Amino acid sequence: MASKNINTFKDVVCPFCGTLCDDLEVDVVDNQVIEVRNGCQIGTKKFFSSNPSPHRYMKPLIKDGDSYKEISWDEAIDKTAEILTKAKRPLLYGFSSTETEAQGKGVELAELLGGILDNTASVCHGPSILAEQDVGVPTSTLGEYKNRADLVIFWGSNPVHAHPRHLGRYSDYIRGYFRKDGRHDRYIVVIDPRNTHTAQIADLHLQVNPDEDYELLNAIRAALRGVELDAKEISGVQTKDIMELVNRLKTCKFGVIFFGMGLTQTMAHHRNIDAAICLTRELNDYTKFLITPMRGHYNVTGANTVFTWNTGYPYSIDFSKGYPRYNPGEFSSCDVLINDEIDASLIIASDPASNFPVASVKNMFKHPLISIEPHETPTSAFADIILPPAIAGIECEGTAYRMDHVPIMLRKVKEAPGDCLTDLEIIERLIEKVKEKKGEK
Repeated sequence: MASKNINTFKDVVCPFCGTLCDDLEVDVVDNQVIEVRNGCQIGTKKFFSSNPSPHRYMKPLIKDGDSYKEISWDEAIDKTAEILTKAKRPLLYGFSSTETEAQGKGVELAELLGGILDNTASVCHGPSILAEQDVGVPTSTLGEYKNRADLVIFWGSNPVHAHPRHLGRYSDYIRGYFRKDGRHDRYIVVIDPRNTHTAQIADLHLQVNPDEDYELLNAIRAALRGVELDAKEISGVQTKDIMELVNRLKTCKFGVIFFGMGLTQTMAHHRNIDAAICLTRELNDYTKFLITPMRGHYNVTGANTVFTWNTGYPYSIDFSKGYPRYNPGEFSSCDVLINDEIDASLIIASDPASNFPVASVKNMFKHPLISIEPHETPTSAFADIILPPAIAGIECEGTAYRMDHVPIMLRKVKEAPGDCLTDLEIIERLIEKVKEKKGEK
Protein backbone atom coordinates (compact mmCIF):
# COMPACT_ATOMS: atom_id res chain seq x y z
CA MET A 1 0.00 0.00 0.00
CA ALA A 2 1.46 3.33 -1.07
CA SER A 3 2.24 5.77 1.71
CA LYS A 4 0.39 9.06 1.76
CA ASN A 5 2.26 12.29 1.10
CA ILE A 6 2.76 14.31 4.27
CA ASN A 7 2.99 18.07 3.90
CA THR A 8 4.96 19.51 6.82
CA PHE A 9 4.65 23.21 7.61
CA LYS A 10 7.28 24.76 9.87
CA ASP A 11 7.31 28.03 11.83
CA VAL A 12 3.52 28.00 12.01
CA VAL A 13 1.86 30.59 14.29
CA CYS A 14 -0.67 29.24 16.79
CA PRO A 15 -4.00 31.13 16.65
CA PHE A 16 -5.11 30.36 20.20
CA CYS A 17 -3.92 32.84 22.85
CA GLY A 18 -2.15 36.20 22.97
CA THR A 19 1.26 34.53 23.20
CA LEU A 20 1.05 33.71 19.47
CA CYS A 21 3.73 30.99 19.57
CA ASP A 22 5.40 30.95 16.15
CA ASP A 23 7.43 27.73 16.26
CA LEU A 24 4.80 25.05 15.60
CA GLU A 25 5.24 22.26 13.06
CA VAL A 26 2.08 20.91 11.46
CA ASP A 27 1.71 17.75 9.36
CA VAL A 28 -1.17 17.68 6.85
CA VAL A 29 -2.34 14.69 4.80
CA ASP A 30 -5.24 14.92 2.32
CA ASN A 31 -6.15 18.35 3.70
CA GLN A 32 -6.43 17.06 7.27
CA VAL A 33 -4.16 17.91 10.20
CA ILE A 34 -2.63 14.68 11.51
CA GLU A 35 0.06 15.98 13.87
CA VAL A 36 1.09 19.20 15.61
CA ARG A 37 4.48 19.55 17.28
CA ASN A 38 5.60 22.18 19.83
CA GLY A 39 2.07 23.42 20.53
CA CYS A 40 0.30 23.35 23.89
CA GLN A 41 -2.66 21.02 24.32
CA ILE A 42 -5.23 23.73 23.66
CA GLY A 43 -3.49 25.17 20.59
CA THR A 44 -2.96 21.68 19.20
CA LYS A 45 -6.66 20.88 19.59
CA LYS A 46 -7.56 24.03 17.69
CA PHE A 47 -5.60 22.79 14.69
CA PHE A 48 -7.33 19.41 14.87
CA SER A 49 -10.71 21.14 15.19
CA SER A 50 -10.26 22.45 11.65
CA ASN A 51 -10.79 18.94 10.30
CA PRO A 52 -14.34 18.10 9.17
CA SER A 53 -16.54 17.01 12.06
CA PRO A 54 -20.25 16.96 13.01
CA HIS A 55 -19.66 20.24 14.88
CA ARG A 56 -18.11 22.08 11.92
CA TYR A 57 -20.28 24.33 9.76
CA MET A 58 -19.42 23.92 6.07
CA LYS A 59 -22.29 25.67 4.30
CA PRO A 60 -24.40 28.76 5.08
CA LEU A 61 -27.46 27.90 7.14
CA ILE A 62 -30.75 29.69 7.83
CA LYS A 63 -33.23 28.84 10.56
CA ASP A 64 -36.23 26.92 9.28
CA GLY A 65 -38.63 26.30 12.16
CA ASP A 66 -36.77 24.31 14.81
CA SER A 67 -33.97 23.29 12.47
CA TYR A 68 -31.64 24.76 9.84
CA LYS A 69 -31.53 24.40 6.10
CA GLU A 70 -28.62 25.01 3.74
CA ILE A 71 -28.72 28.03 1.48
CA SER A 72 -26.36 29.55 -1.08
CA TRP A 73 -23.85 32.23 -0.15
CA ASP A 74 -25.69 34.76 -2.32
CA GLU A 75 -28.93 34.13 -0.44
CA ALA A 76 -27.17 34.13 2.95
CA ILE A 77 -25.42 37.43 2.27
CA ASP A 78 -28.62 39.00 0.95
CA LYS A 79 -30.68 37.88 4.00
CA THR A 80 -27.97 39.05 6.40
CA ALA A 81 -27.65 42.44 4.71
CA GLU A 82 -31.44 42.81 4.78
CA ILE A 83 -31.56 42.17 8.54
CA LEU A 84 -28.71 44.58 9.25
CA THR A 85 -29.98 47.42 7.06
CA LYS A 86 -33.50 47.20 8.50
CA ALA A 87 -32.18 47.29 12.08
CA LYS A 88 -32.23 50.68 13.78
CA ARG A 89 -29.28 49.83 16.03
CA PRO A 90 -27.37 46.68 15.08
CA LEU A 91 -24.53 45.32 17.20
CA LEU A 92 -21.30 44.03 15.64
CA TYR A 93 -19.39 42.16 18.32
CA GLY A 94 -16.40 39.84 18.63
CA PHE A 95 -13.49 40.15 16.18
CA SER A 96 -10.84 38.96 18.66
CA SER A 97 -10.23 35.53 17.07
CA THR A 98 -9.79 36.60 13.48
CA GLU A 99 -7.17 38.49 11.50
CA THR A 100 -6.69 42.24 11.35
CA GLU A 101 -7.73 42.64 7.72
CA ALA A 102 -11.23 41.35 8.60
CA GLN A 103 -11.28 43.58 11.69
CA GLY A 104 -10.66 46.65 9.52
CA LYS A 105 -13.54 45.73 7.24
CA GLY A 106 -15.70 45.19 10.32
CA VAL A 107 -15.15 48.83 11.25
CA GLU A 108 -16.25 49.87 7.75
CA LEU A 109 -19.40 47.75 7.98
CA ALA A 110 -20.31 49.13 11.43
CA GLU A 111 -19.92 52.70 10.20
CA LEU A 112 -22.01 51.96 7.12
CA LEU A 113 -24.79 50.52 9.30
CA GLY A 114 -24.60 53.22 11.99
CA GLY A 115 -24.38 50.49 14.61
CA ILE A 116 -22.49 49.57 17.76
CA LEU A 117 -18.99 48.13 17.24
CA ASP A 118 -17.37 46.23 20.08
CA ASN A 119 -14.80 43.53 20.73
CA THR A 120 -14.17 41.16 23.61
CA ALA A 121 -11.96 43.67 25.45
CA SER A 122 -15.16 45.16 26.87
CA VAL A 123 -15.51 42.05 29.07
CA CYS A 124 -11.83 41.30 29.73
CA HIS A 125 -9.03 43.87 29.43
CA GLY A 126 -11.16 46.94 28.77
CA PRO A 127 -10.16 48.29 32.24
CA SER A 128 -6.50 47.89 31.24
CA ILE A 129 -7.04 50.14 28.24
CA LEU A 130 -8.90 52.72 30.34
CA ALA A 131 -6.00 52.77 32.80
CA GLU A 132 -3.45 53.14 30.02
CA GLN A 133 -5.45 56.08 28.68
CA ASP A 134 -5.33 57.61 32.18
CA VAL A 135 -1.69 57.16 33.14
CA GLY A 136 0.19 55.65 30.19
CA VAL A 137 2.00 52.32 30.36
CA PRO A 138 5.71 51.48 30.75
CA THR A 139 5.93 48.28 28.70
CA SER A 140 8.07 46.32 26.28
CA THR A 141 8.14 43.20 24.13
CA LEU A 142 8.11 39.62 25.37
CA GLY A 143 11.59 39.19 23.91
CA GLU A 144 12.96 41.81 26.30
CA TYR A 145 11.47 39.98 29.27
CA LYS A 146 12.83 36.66 28.04
CA ASN A 147 16.35 38.04 27.75
CA ARG A 148 16.50 40.37 30.76
CA ALA A 149 13.88 39.79 33.48
CA ASP A 150 15.14 38.33 36.75
CA LEU A 151 11.93 39.05 38.68
CA VAL A 152 8.54 38.13 37.23
CA ILE A 153 5.18 38.84 38.89
CA PHE A 154 1.94 37.20 37.76
CA TRP A 155 -0.92 39.17 39.32
CA GLY A 156 -4.42 37.77 38.86
CA SER A 157 -3.11 35.57 36.08
CA ASN A 158 -2.66 31.81 35.72
CA PRO A 159 -0.56 31.24 32.58
CA VAL A 160 -0.15 27.52 33.25
CA HIS A 161 -3.77 27.16 32.14
CA ALA A 162 -4.53 30.32 30.15
CA HIS A 163 -1.22 30.79 28.26
CA PRO A 164 0.40 27.36 28.57
CA ARG A 165 3.67 28.11 26.72
CA HIS A 166 4.21 31.62 28.08
CA LEU A 167 6.37 30.31 30.93
CA GLY A 168 8.49 28.18 28.64
CA ARG A 169 8.99 30.79 25.92
CA TYR A 170 9.15 34.17 27.61
CA SER A 171 8.86 34.41 31.37
CA ASP A 172 10.12 31.50 33.46
CA TYR A 173 11.97 28.43 32.16
CA ILE A 174 13.38 30.00 29.01
CA ARG A 175 17.08 30.84 28.80
CA GLY A 176 17.60 34.45 27.76
CA TYR A 177 20.66 36.38 26.61
CA PHE A 178 21.27 37.74 30.11
CA ARG A 179 19.42 34.93 31.93
CA LYS A 180 21.35 31.92 30.74
CA ASP A 181 20.25 29.64 33.60
CA GLY A 182 16.56 30.11 32.84
CA ARG A 183 14.42 29.27 35.87
CA HIS A 184 17.41 29.48 38.23
CA ASP A 185 18.04 33.06 37.10
CA ARG A 186 14.51 34.26 37.85
CA TYR A 187 12.41 34.86 40.95
CA ILE A 188 8.72 34.19 40.31
CA VAL A 189 5.97 35.88 42.37
CA VAL A 190 2.28 35.05 42.07
CA ILE A 191 -0.35 37.31 43.66
CA ASP A 192 -3.68 35.53 43.52
CA PRO A 193 -6.52 34.60 45.93
CA ARG A 194 -6.32 31.01 44.71
CA ASN A 195 -3.53 28.49 44.99
CA THR A 196 -3.29 28.09 41.23
CA HIS A 197 -0.91 25.79 39.39
CA THR A 198 1.18 28.85 38.58
CA ALA A 199 1.27 29.73 42.30
CA GLN A 200 2.47 26.22 43.07
CA ILE A 201 5.61 26.64 40.96
CA ALA A 202 6.33 30.19 42.16
CA ASP A 203 9.05 31.23 44.62
CA LEU A 204 6.55 33.43 46.46
CA HIS A 205 2.76 33.28 46.53
CA LEU A 206 0.89 36.15 48.16
CA GLN A 207 -2.69 35.00 48.71
CA VAL A 208 -4.50 38.32 48.56
CA ASN A 209 -8.14 38.49 49.69
CA PRO A 210 -10.66 38.54 46.82
CA ASP A 211 -11.48 42.09 45.64
CA GLU A 212 -8.72 43.66 47.78
CA ASP A 213 -5.99 43.98 45.15
CA TYR A 214 -6.27 47.78 45.15
CA GLU A 215 -5.47 47.98 48.87
CA LEU A 216 -2.48 45.65 48.46
CA LEU A 217 -1.14 47.59 45.49
CA ASN A 218 -1.23 50.84 47.38
CA ALA A 219 0.29 49.24 50.48
CA ILE A 220 3.23 48.15 48.32
CA ARG A 221 3.49 51.67 46.87
CA ALA A 222 3.43 53.18 50.38
CA ALA A 223 6.13 50.79 51.63
CA LEU A 224 8.21 51.59 48.56
CA ARG A 225 8.11 55.27 49.58
CA GLY A 226 9.28 54.44 53.09
CA VAL A 227 5.92 54.60 54.85
CA GLU A 228 5.79 52.26 57.85
CA LEU A 229 2.83 49.88 57.59
CA ASP A 230 1.22 49.73 61.04
CA ALA A 231 -1.10 46.74 60.40
CA LYS A 232 -0.03 43.12 60.81
CA GLU A 233 -1.67 42.20 57.56
CA ILE A 234 -3.17 44.03 54.59
CA SER A 235 -5.65 42.42 52.22
CA GLY A 236 -4.90 39.03 53.76
CA VAL A 237 -1.12 39.35 53.22
CA GLN A 238 1.28 39.56 56.15
CA THR A 239 3.09 42.91 56.36
CA LYS A 240 6.45 41.14 56.63
CA ASP A 241 5.73 39.41 53.29
CA ILE A 242 4.87 42.78 51.74
CA MET A 243 8.18 44.21 52.99
CA GLU A 244 10.09 41.19 51.66
CA LEU A 245 8.46 41.70 48.26
CA VAL A 246 9.25 45.43 48.26
CA ASN A 247 12.92 44.71 48.99
CA ARG A 248 13.05 42.26 46.10
CA LEU A 249 11.33 44.73 43.79
CA LYS A 250 13.88 47.43 44.60
CA THR A 251 16.94 45.21 44.25
CA CYS A 252 16.13 43.20 41.11
CA LYS A 253 17.90 44.13 37.88
CA PHE A 254 14.88 43.93 35.57
CA GLY A 255 11.33 43.22 36.67
CA VAL A 256 7.98 42.76 34.98
CA ILE A 257 4.37 42.54 36.13
CA PHE A 258 2.11 40.33 34.02
CA PHE A 259 -1.51 40.85 35.04
CA GLY A 260 -4.72 39.15 34.01
CA MET A 261 -8.46 39.29 34.49
CA GLY A 262 -7.99 38.56 38.18
CA LEU A 263 -6.96 42.21 38.37
CA THR A 264 -9.11 43.79 35.65
CA GLN A 265 -12.44 42.19 36.61
CA THR A 266 -12.29 42.46 40.41
CA MET A 267 -13.36 45.34 42.62
CA ALA A 268 -11.90 48.71 41.50
CA HIS A 269 -11.43 47.42 37.92
CA HIS A 270 -9.40 49.99 35.97
CA ARG A 271 -8.26 51.67 39.19
CA ASN A 272 -6.43 48.42 39.99
CA ILE A 273 -4.52 48.81 36.75
CA ASP A 274 -3.96 52.54 37.41
CA ALA A 275 -2.30 51.62 40.70
CA ALA A 276 -0.28 48.77 39.15
CA ILE A 277 1.03 51.06 36.40
CA CYS A 278 1.88 53.77 38.93
CA LEU A 279 3.72 51.18 41.04
CA THR A 280 5.68 50.12 37.95
CA ARG A 281 6.56 53.71 37.16
CA GLU A 282 7.68 54.38 40.74
CA LEU A 283 9.85 51.24 40.76
CA ASN A 284 11.88 52.75 37.93
CA ASP A 285 13.38 55.14 40.53
CA TYR A 286 15.24 52.07 41.82
CA THR A 287 15.59 49.65 38.90
CA LYS A 288 14.14 48.76 35.51
CA PHE A 289 10.50 47.64 35.77
CA LEU A 290 7.78 47.16 33.16
CA ILE A 291 4.19 45.87 32.97
CA THR A 292 2.20 43.92 30.37
CA PRO A 293 -1.39 42.60 30.31
CA MET A 294 -1.89 38.89 29.61
CA ARG A 295 -4.29 39.13 26.67
CA GLY A 296 -6.52 36.11 26.08
CA HIS A 297 -7.83 35.77 22.51
CA TYR A 298 -4.96 35.56 20.08
CA ASN A 299 -5.84 38.80 18.27
CA VAL A 300 -7.81 40.86 20.79
CA THR A 301 -4.79 43.18 20.90
CA GLY A 302 -5.13 43.48 17.14
CA ALA A 303 -8.84 44.28 17.45
CA ASN A 304 -8.08 47.16 19.83
CA THR A 305 -5.27 48.37 17.59
CA VAL A 306 -7.25 48.18 14.33
CA PHE A 307 -10.33 49.83 15.86
CA THR A 308 -8.13 52.61 17.24
CA TRP A 309 -6.32 53.43 14.02
CA ASN A 310 -9.67 53.48 12.17
CA THR A 311 -11.85 55.35 14.68
CA GLY A 312 -9.58 56.70 17.42
CA TYR A 313 -11.13 54.30 19.96
CA PRO A 314 -10.30 50.71 20.94
CA TYR A 315 -13.77 49.25 21.73
CA SER A 316 -17.36 50.18 22.74
CA ILE A 317 -17.89 52.44 19.72
CA ASP A 318 -21.22 53.88 18.58
CA PHE A 319 -21.74 55.04 14.95
CA SER A 320 -25.42 56.03 15.32
CA LYS A 321 -24.62 59.75 14.90
CA GLY A 322 -22.67 59.09 11.71
CA TYR A 323 -19.31 59.42 13.44
CA PRO A 324 -17.60 57.28 16.11
CA ARG A 325 -18.39 57.92 19.78
CA TYR A 326 -16.68 56.09 22.65
CA ASN A 327 -18.13 55.44 26.06
CA PRO A 328 -17.45 52.11 27.81
CA GLY A 329 -20.36 51.30 30.09
CA GLU A 330 -22.84 52.96 27.73
CA PHE A 331 -21.84 51.51 24.35
CA SER A 332 -20.36 48.24 25.63
CA SER A 333 -22.07 45.08 24.34
CA CYS A 334 -23.29 43.84 27.72
CA ASP A 335 -24.82 47.20 28.58
CA VAL A 336 -26.65 47.81 25.31
CA LEU A 337 -27.97 44.25 25.39
CA ILE A 338 -29.09 44.38 29.03
CA ASN A 339 -30.86 47.68 28.27
CA ASP A 340 -32.45 46.05 25.20
CA GLU A 341 -31.12 48.80 22.92
CA ILE A 342 -30.11 46.40 20.14
CA ASP A 343 -32.50 45.07 17.48
CA ALA A 344 -30.06 42.83 15.54
CA SER A 345 -26.66 41.30 16.22
CA LEU A 346 -23.77 40.16 14.04
CA ILE A 347 -21.41 38.03 16.13
CA ILE A 348 -18.05 37.20 14.59
CA ALA A 349 -15.27 35.07 16.09
CA SER A 350 -16.80 35.13 19.56
CA ASP A 351 -19.33 33.33 21.75
CA PRO A 352 -21.08 35.87 24.01
CA ALA A 353 -23.83 33.40 24.98
CA SER A 354 -21.20 31.45 26.92
CA ASN A 355 -19.99 34.33 29.08
CA PHE A 356 -22.35 37.31 28.95
CA PRO A 357 -24.90 37.87 31.75
CA VAL A 358 -28.13 35.93 31.30
CA ALA A 359 -30.22 39.10 30.88
CA SER A 360 -28.09 40.34 27.99
CA VAL A 361 -28.09 36.94 26.28
CA LYS A 362 -31.90 36.70 26.51
CA ASN A 363 -32.24 40.11 24.87
CA MET A 364 -29.75 39.14 22.17
CA PHE A 365 -31.80 36.02 21.35
CA LYS A 366 -35.03 38.09 21.16
CA HIS A 367 -33.84 39.81 18.00
CA PRO A 368 -32.36 38.62 14.69
CA LEU A 369 -28.93 37.07 15.24
CA ILE A 370 -26.26 36.29 12.64
CA SER A 371 -23.24 34.19 13.63
CA ILE A 372 -19.98 34.02 11.67
CA GLU A 373 -18.62 30.92 13.35
CA PRO A 374 -16.82 27.74 12.18
CA HIS A 375 -18.21 25.48 14.94
CA GLU A 376 -21.44 25.03 16.83
CA THR A 377 -21.48 27.21 19.97
CA PRO A 378 -24.21 28.33 22.41
CA THR A 379 -24.42 31.54 20.36
CA SER A 380 -24.60 29.94 16.92
CA ALA A 381 -27.13 27.36 18.16
CA PHE A 382 -29.69 30.20 18.48
CA ALA A 383 -28.64 32.17 15.40
CA ASP A 384 -31.07 32.94 12.61
CA ILE A 385 -28.30 32.79 10.00
CA ILE A 386 -24.95 30.99 10.29
CA LEU A 387 -22.11 32.03 7.97
CA PRO A 388 -19.24 29.47 8.08
CA PRO A 389 -15.75 30.99 7.90
CA ALA A 390 -12.31 29.54 7.26
CA ILE A 391 -10.27 29.48 10.46
CA ALA A 392 -7.68 32.28 10.35
CA GLY A 393 -4.15 31.06 10.96
CA ILE A 394 -4.99 27.53 9.82
CA GLU A 395 -7.11 27.82 6.66
CA CYS A 396 -6.22 31.36 5.60
CA GLU A 397 -3.44 33.88 6.12
CA GLY A 398 -3.59 37.26 7.81
CA THR A 399 -2.01 39.37 10.52
CA ALA A 400 -2.38 39.12 14.30
CA TYR A 401 -0.99 41.24 17.14
CA ARG A 402 0.72 39.46 20.02
CA MET A 403 -0.11 40.60 23.56
CA ASP A 404 2.91 42.95 23.43
CA HIS A 405 1.62 44.62 20.21
CA VAL A 406 4.08 42.87 17.91
CA PRO A 407 2.36 42.08 14.57
CA ILE A 408 2.92 38.53 13.32
CA MET A 409 1.86 36.97 10.02
CA LEU A 410 -0.45 33.97 10.34
CA ARG A 411 0.15 31.01 8.04
CA LYS A 412 -2.18 28.81 6.05
CA VAL A 413 -1.60 25.04 6.34
CA LYS A 414 -4.74 23.60 4.72
CA GLU A 415 -7.88 24.47 2.77
CA ALA A 416 -11.15 25.17 4.54
CA PRO A 417 -13.72 22.36 4.19
CA GLY A 418 -17.02 22.71 2.35
CA ASP A 419 -18.04 26.14 1.10
CA CYS A 420 -16.39 28.19 3.84
CA LEU A 421 -15.21 31.71 3.00
CA THR A 422 -12.70 33.75 4.98
CA ASP A 423 -13.97 36.32 7.49
CA LEU A 424 -12.56 39.02 5.22
CA GLU A 425 -14.46 37.74 2.18
CA ILE A 426 -17.70 37.45 4.16
CA ILE A 427 -17.53 41.00 5.50
CA GLU A 428 -16.49 42.44 2.13
CA ARG A 429 -19.50 40.79 0.50
CA LEU A 430 -21.76 42.12 3.26
CA ILE A 431 -20.42 45.64 2.73
CA GLU A 432 -21.16 45.47 -0.99
CA LYS A 433 -24.68 44.13 -0.41
CA VAL A 434 -25.47 46.70 2.32
CA LYS A 435 -24.32 49.50 0.02
CA GLU A 436 -26.55 48.10 -2.69
CA LYS A 437 -29.57 47.97 -0.40
CA LYS A 438 -28.89 51.50 0.84
CA GLY A 439 -28.59 52.75 -2.74
CA GLU A 440 -25.00 53.85 -2.18
CA LYS A 441 -23.44 51.65 -4.84
